[in-house]
Amino acid sequence: MLRFPGGLLAACVLLGGLVYIAFRTSPWPSAMIVRFLFDKQAQATAAALEKHVPKGVAARIDEPYDPADTDAKLDVFYPAKVEGTATVLPTIVWVHGGAWLSGNKSHVANYLRILAANGYTVVGVDYSLAPAATYPTPVRQVNAALAYLHENAGRLHVDRSRFFLAGDSAGAQIAAQLANLISVPSYASEVGIVPAIARPQLRGVVLHCGIYDVSSLDLDGSFGDFLWSYIGKKNFLNEPASAQLSVARYVTPDFPPTFISGGNGDPLTPQSRQMAEAVASKGVHVDSLFYPGSYMPAVPHEYQFNLDIAAGRQALEQSMRFVAAQSK
Repeated sequence: MLRFPGGLLAACVLLGGLVYIAFRTSPWPSAMIVRFLFDKQAQATAAALEKHVPKGVAARIDEPYDPADTDAKLDVFYPAKVEGTATVLPTIVWVHGGAWLSGNKSHVANYLRILAANGYTVVGVDYSLAPAATYPTPVRQVNAALAYLHENAGRLHVDRSRFFLAGDSAGAQIAAQLANLISVPSYASEVGIVPAIARPQLRGVVLHCGIYDVSSLDLDGSFGDFLWSYIGKKNFLNEPASAQLSVARYVTPDFPPTFISGGNGDPLTPQSRQMAEAVASKGVHVDSLFYPGSYMPAVPHEYQFNLDIAAGRQALEQSMRFVAAQSK
């Protein structure tokens, strides 16, 4: 029978207790584990997309959209044929996902190059990650990125009259929230952010696999820890931020036309369905892409980045048709 010296056993018990306390008193331990795992998966996804990236896409990497903020960088992609011309194109501003506490614009860069090859200027935005930065910092930063793009439109081939906000997972939540800030003055006032562009400039939103109503989430698992990290309070449900994050509760008839999707194997798809219904109920045009429960193989979270499967290709084609239609 294996025996442990008494001192070693006591040390193990003490260490285990300290680890437990650390996880229960701070969001940092679980956030760092999630960040490592999510970033590893995102890097693999980005590598798998490389073979799908067409030639003829120019890039401006690491443009600082706020010189006072070291996290405030963006990438701009557009067809190489417009380089050196005064041509401006409908512009998709993409906010990466990662549960608000992981990810960066490089993880979605290959996908954005693919979108740009369809005839658009496409922008990937970095923002500060939780728990170091809490709500509403990323929303403020993406709004600042819009201001920078507006100010530098000619140089970056940005059509100021045709912006689209897009995102995946937590990035979809940020994009949807900023879209609502631009659309609803009372909501912008409540959150305390002055929109960088006017509502007529925002032609639509493209939302993949996001979170749109905190009260509808199962908060006993990882989502509770994600929100603890982002909102900065363990009892986040008592914070005004929890309500403000829940964009589905705030939409009005002024919300932009929406493309929204989620896979049948994604636990967040009920959120996307709820958001689609909320927006449609206001009389806003909604183009949705969902899959029946019987669809096999099941379509997972962030499926749109997998262009090796039919569902991923369908999401790309349908979202590009949506952007084209709303650009007219």
